[in-house]
Order: sequence, then structure tokens, then C-alpha cells
Amino acid sequence: MATTQQTVNVLCIKWGKKYGPDYVNKLHAMVQRNLTLPHRFVCLTDDAEGIDAHIEVKEIPMVGFKDFDERQPWSFGHGWLKVTSFADPLYDLTGPTLFIDLDVVIVDNIDSFFEPEGEFFVIKEWDKSDATGNTSVYRYTIGAHSDLIELLKNHKDRELAKVRNEQEFVTQNLAAQGKLQYWPEGWCVSFKRHCLPKGIMSWFKPATIPAGAKIVAFHGKPNPPDAIAGISGKWYRRVLPVQWVKEMWG
Repeated sequence: MATTQQTVNVLCIKWGKKYGPDYVNKLHAMVQRNLTLPHRFVCLTDDAEGIDAHIEVKEIPMVGFKDFDERQPWSFGHGWLKVTSFADPLYDLTGPTLFIDLDVVIVDNIDSFFEPEGEFFVIKEWDKSDATGNTSVYRYTIGAHSDLIELLKNHKDRELAKVRNEQEFVTQNLAAQGKLQYWPEGWCVSFKRHCLPKGIMSWFKPATIPAGAKIVAFHGKPNPPDAIAGISGKWYRRVLPVQWVKEMWG
């Protein structure tokens, strides 16, 4: 999709206190090591304190929701702020854009995420049989899907009644428009589902990187610092300290 000399964008969002600026800084460092295409790295945030000066920082755009335009979170949940990535215009950004969640570890080159032709690429949600995608990593063109913002603004209650979260809203609507495609299987993997040994073996072997993986998503618990320390975050799950997370995260 991206031409050889075209500048692409990598976008992330940080809101509230769940993730500190170190998550943004580490994601930026991982992108710098693993993306050779000319690019801009942009963080949308409500608090730029502690974010590295080399990172482009912009406020989370106001898109017409009264509660958010008063600098309050959307009342229907933090994850929904990702929908602001579809604002048109989105500052001076243009062209192919890869959105990446903060709680990931990039383990290989990601140039290939800009290569497939298509309007919207996303992870196929691992535990869903319908069209739902996991929006930890998605690619789109700036301004292409601003209709989703308008849909929420005009029919919020109706749309929220249909879905549990932002990724169901985004991917199910784009699937209905015939615009949804998924990353090749194995590019984006779940730390919990694909890296940890199964059952009792997790007490004896640390997590490994599946062959062909490029981005490991740490949704829920554990997060990357937990994996480095060998902290599960759940009583029923054992996680030994993971050296490759320590080496690759940041």
C-alpha cells in the first residue's frame, strides 16, 4: 500500500493513568528499531508529561461528544477513544497509518504491515468466530472512516446497545461495508494465548515467541513489566520471567 518513498504514520493513544509515558517512549523505541520506512510517530494524549521530546505529541482530538469536549472521558469507556483516530482532518496527518496499542512488544520488522492492499487491516480476534477484529494493531488511511464518528454521534445509544466495546463497533461496521481485512495469521499474537506454555508446563518453561510473529499483544494481565518480573497478575496462571520481553520492550 505504501510506496517506497511515501512517509507513513504510526499512531498511539495515551489517556488517563493506566499507562505511563514510559509505555509511549518504549513503543517509539521499538518502532524506530523495527520500521525502516520513512515515518512519523505520533502520540495522541491528554498528558504529554514524561513523553520523549523526539515524539510528536498531539491532544486527543475533540470530535463532537459533549462530555469529551469538556476534557472528560467518554462515558462509555476508555477504549472508545481510539475512534478519534478516524477524525477528518486529524491535524496535518495524511496517508497510510498503523495504530498500535501501548501494551505490545514488537519482536520483528513491521515494514510489511504497510504492504497489503486494502482499506482496513486488523487482527482477527482470537476467540471470536464472527467478524470481530482485535484493534491492538490496525492500519487505515487518515480520514477514511470518519463516518464511524458520525454514526456514534448521531446514534450513540442504538450503536452501544449492539456491542460490548469499541473494537466490535469498529470492525463489525467496517465488515458490513466490505472494508475489513485481517493480518496474515501469526503476524500478531497474544502473549497469553500463543507465547505461554500450556498447563503445568508454564511452571517450568518461560514464554516463547511463535515462529513468524511480529507483534505480541499483552491484553489484560500480565503486561510487559509483569512478564519481565515473572508476575502473572492472575492466581490461576504461572508466568516465569521472560528475557526476550526485557530485551525487546523499549
